[in-house]
Amino acid sequence: MRLAAAVILSLSLFTQSALAEQLVTIESKHGVKETIDRLTETLKKRGIILMARINHAANVKTVGIELPPMELMIFGNPRLGGPLMQSNPQIGIDLPLKVLTWQDKGGKVWMAYTPPDTLKTRYGIKDRDAIFAKMTGALQGLTKAASGQ
Repeated sequence: MRLAAAVILSLSLFTQSALAEQLVTIESKHGVKETIDRLTETLKKRGIILMARINHAANVKTVGIELPPMELMIFGNPRLGGPLMQSNPQIGIDLPLKVLTWQDKGGKVWMAYTPPDTLKTRYGIKDRDAIFAKMTGALQGLTKAASGQ
């Protein structure tokens, strides 16, 4: 019984570690709302479509759950995502792109996103390297501008 529990715990920790390695995480110099507002402005300036802004903390508060500030932005560019979905429609589960911004228990604010190369590998897309490179550059630039880095 103890061995089974140890195996389950090890698998759980491995899975959490593997998931964390699939995210790019950067610290923001601003609060969550300001970081997200800055991201929104940068998206507009670059002509990127903002599809949704989800305030997780406000949403869960409606059912009596308290969270520190946490928001998710969903945005994209059909010129980039469209060809990827032509190569493998399943990538549509991870598109449009997302950036999560949250405040940790120590008061620091973080931004995280799934790197495009992870999506490339996950969906076995080998014919769209230039698009993945553009997406990578865009995410780096957007999060840098929003975070004040």
